[in-house]
Amino acid sequence: MLKYITLGVVQGLTEFLPVSSSAHLVIMQRILGITGQELMLSIILHLGTTLALIIFFFKDILKVLRNIKLLSYIIIVTIITGIVGILGKDFFTSLFSAPKLIAIALIFTGIILLLTKKFMQAKRTNLGIKDAFVLGFTQAVAIIPGISRSGITVSTLLFRKIDRETSFRFSFIASIPAVLGAALLEAKDITFTYQADLKNFMIGFLFSLLSGIASLWLLKIILHKAKLYYFGYYCILLAIITLLFIK
Repeated sequence: MLKYITLGVVQGLTEFLPVSSSAHLVIMQRILGITGQELMLSIILHLGTTLALIIFFFKDILKVLRNIKLLSYIIIVTIITGIVGILGKDFFTSLFSAPKLIAIALIFTGIILLLTKKFMQAKRTNLGIKDAFVLGFTQAVAIIPGISRSGITVSTLLFRKIDRETSFRFSFIASIPAVLGAALLEAKDITFTYQADLKNFMIGFLFSLLSGIASLWLLKIILHKAKLYYFGYYCILLAIITLLFIK
């Protein structure tokens, strides 16, 4: 049980902080000796953090639902991410068991985060259709384990001179349909072999939810202080550790 609590907390903290939750889950599962159910466990924990998103951004989600323009942008982001995710499903799934490739992806994430230092003073608040298309492709890239979804999508909007608060909110709200869609696609693969672990999965879900809400508050504070690039150093350090010690 303690293993699943640990994974739930790791998922919740790393899903929204720009350090790649998928990379941390793969590494932690190797350390804790949880094998053979990596993808299923990842889905359950991601559902926990998705619920954390819905709770944290509930008022903002209601506003988006009443704003046709923003809603259409989220649909564009979701469609692009979905197409790439479906076409590359087997490829992306195979990467979850390749720590060395995940380490390379972490280095890429780290470099992207380091570059955000020069874009923290962006002032634009109005999103456009081009922003939605670019965000859709970058969110699709983040399916690769080791590339932080929050890191690359928030960074993308910052690079496009969108202000920190708008980048934070839109990036996360736009991710909700994609994460839920991915979970539904993978649900068909659930078999009776997972039933014995149902209790542990639910414990992981609960802890990913609670720690996810906490990490969203933390990231909001970090963005307000324009310190997002600090996580770039962490990602690169984790990549080096993975290359040296994780097989």
